[in-house]
Amino acid sequence: MTDRPQPLIVGAGPAGIRAAQSLVEAGLRPLVVDEAPACGGQIYRQRLVPDERSSRDLYGSEAVKAERLHRHFAALAGHVDYWPQTLLWNLRDGRADIMAEGQSRQVSYDGLVLATGATDRILPIPGWTLPGVFTLGGAQIALKSQGCAIGSKVVFLGSGPLLYLVAWQYLKAGVAVAAVLDTAPFSAKLNLLRGLPLFPAVVLRGMRMTAELKLAGVALHYGVGNVRVLGAERVEGIAWGDASRERQLACDGLGYGLALRSETQLADLAGCRFCFDARDRAFLPERDAAGRTSVEGVYLAGDGAGIAGADAAELAGERAALALLQDRGLPHDMARARALEAELARIGRFRDVLEAAFPFPARWATMIADETTLCRCEEVRAGEVRGAIASFGVHELNRLKAVSRVGMGRCQGRICGAATAELLAHETGRGIEAVGRLRSQAPVKPIPLTLALDTHQEAAE
Repeated sequence: MTDRPQPLIVGAGPAGIRAAQSLVEAGLRPLVVDEAPACGGQIYRQRLVPDERSSRDLYGSEAVKAERLHRHFAALAGHVDYWPQTLLWNLRDGRADIMAEGQSRQVSYDGLVLATGATDRILPIPGWTLPGVFTLGGAQIALKSQGCAIGSKVVFLGSGPLLYLVAWQYLKAGVAVAAVLDTAPFSAKLNLLRGLPLFPAVVLRGMRMTAELKLAGVALHYGVGNVRVLGAERVEGIAWGDASRERQLACDGLGYGLALRSETQLADLAGCRFCFDARDRAFLPERDAAGRTSVEGVYLAGDGAGIAGADAAELAGERAALALLQDRGLPHDMARARALEAELARIGRFRDVLEAAFPFPARWATMIADETTLCRCEEVRAGEVRGAIASFGVHELNRLKAVSRVGMGRCQGRICGAATAELLAHETGRGIEAVGRLRSQAPVKPIPLTLALDTHQEAAE
């Protein structure tokens, strides 16, 4: 061991845990910071308060993986520095600004593994800001962490494997699931047959969940469009279809999401170079097969580098740790590294299958009504954004932000950024890759102003 600063791992989900485990096995003592109160990430999120539910109740067929991951991280106690409920809100000059327990401090690091995960991708629809509307991830957090449902009669809307998983989890928890509304056509699901040779268990498990939903009387609708949430003070129902045939369904809770989007703000602040990824319809940090970015000593792992799922996150976390060890000149298993890369490539091919089975609803930008709120932080409507694009001749996303205030709120565009890019691309007749990406700024999430001022003063001194 030397007096060099610790490696810093951001995130204690599958990727962060495996990265920490690999570094500890090599004799290093990493610092692991995570916003959640306990390890596991979104997929293996733990309960805030113990209750009567078993791991099988919480994680279904993934219970064994969840228990193993939690157990392995617990075994690292005494070998890692673990800071839960901690926000890393800025990166600069090889140092990290971190807020924990109401105080901010700076830490130096030697090697940075960003395992920041992903959040739901949202394309606004009329009524999406009503109480009772949750993202799919938010609905899942409520069920896993708090043991409560988002309503007594719930509808799930969107596309992607998470749509069916959360609906199935609610069904198994005893919640009345009124319907699953899939924006993709049923014909797209035939693409899953191409995934059988790659991951037969995963495909068959998804088919089983869908069958169980259907057998339980849950209505499944495909190719859903022109959706609007009904209600005045809160969610009362949902409508979809067109003027010639609109369908309505009563509900008091809605889970909504269109696949996932990577959390890349910290990679941006670290100075990583980005490039457009057509499959994710987003700009992602560049990385090699080992997880190395364009910035020396900065590594990416898990869904924060591109959506691939929990199994891939574990593998990528271990691979990034091996890259860090190699770059430090420490012993590492290159045969294991090559095996990890091969398996990650296989998962990547399966991701192509899933993308075909759950395609992005590209027609959304043609249908969003002018009066629909696009940026809820700044209360900017779609019509106002269209007006700004036309009035100022805007073709680039950051310029649109400057003239419309869209993306200037507390979330810094994490919720509205993808939708704004889609709308700008449609209005200007350009490809989504041509409108650019929102630049990240510190703090990546809201912090008390006094903390930012104190940290800035300490750095100046």
